[in-house]
Amino acid sequence: MLARALRLVSLALLVTAAPACVKHSSTPMTGKVEVPLSDRRIGQYISSGWSFDTSSFWIEGPEGVVVIDVQFLPSVAAEVIAAAERVTRKKVVAAIVLHANPDKFNGTATFQARGIEVWTAEQVLAVIPEVFARRTEAFAERYAPDWPTAVPQPKSFGAATTTLKLAGLELKAHVLGPGCSAAHVVIEWEDHVFVGDLVANKAHAWLEIGETDAWLQRLSEIEAMTPRHVHPGRGRSAGPELLTAQREYLQTVIDLVKAEKPTTPPDPAAVLRVRAELERKYEGYRFPVFLEIGLPAVWRRLAQANPPASTSTNEGDQPAGSNPTSQP
Repeated sequence: MLARALRLVSLALLVTAAPACVKHSSTPMTGKVEVPLSDRRIGQYISSGWSFDTSSFWIEGPEGVVVIDVQFLPSVAAEVIAAAERVTRKKVVAAIVLHANPDKFNGTATFQARGIEVWTAEQVLAVIPEVFARRTEAFAERYAPDWPTAVPQPKSFGAATTTLKLAGLELKAHVLGPGCSAAHVVIEWEDHVFVGDLVANKAHAWLEIGETDAWLQRLSEIEAMTPRHVHPGRGRSAGPELLTAQREYLQTVIDLVKAEKPTTPPDPAAVLRVRAELERKYEGYRFPVFLEIGLPAVWRRLAQANPPASTSTNEGDQPAGSNPTSQP
């Protein structure tokens, strides 16, 4: 209990300890900040539920700070910068976007306006415009004026796995294929991996594109890096047991959908049965709303090898109560 308490850096402490020489030190915090005593070079910012409990991380280098994932809202991106600079007393000099979901890239312009370079892989950069357009249609009105006014445009470091030399650090940027998004970057540094939404700690998975088999392959690729510390897109950091838990979760999703013998279009009642069982088995996991889009997508993917049950084009593709604007 005491050790856990010591690992948490309270918001009040951050505010009172902020050195006057650091820019943005007056920025208020709406989320939570944690710095593990095991390696104080790494910090984590967790946004509020309004922006989906999204994690950004920072790594302190000898020449500044690198942030990983730039948040869902521009205002929260500013909070991440402020938190990192308050804790480290160094400037944020670079940031990296791990995949093309807006909770990872929407804060890009906020960082760039402060002279901070934001990087991602060519494959991730290529799909940002289409994803941003869809999410803007769903979210811009709800979050206005706290929503980007233009398509976020990180810089590309290329299409292949490479070593990024930023802030005096050498970060290996692994360029990986589909999983929860169409393409991924995983950052490996020493015995740490930063994996974005490929791993969630006590939260339901973002299954929007239904690529569960490919996602399992991504987990195998991360396991081959033999990390001791795994930093997820949602939830607090832990060890490689997070990879094991994510694999078990995805396999459960696959098994439950397959047990319904899926054909197209998805059967709303069957999808709801799968969702109910997942919520029962993973009681207490946050964001079950993610399953509204995710489970039909997995269903369609697993049903591809089977002939469709009907040629109907009605709205039966989503379970009752589906709300696409509830997703990041």
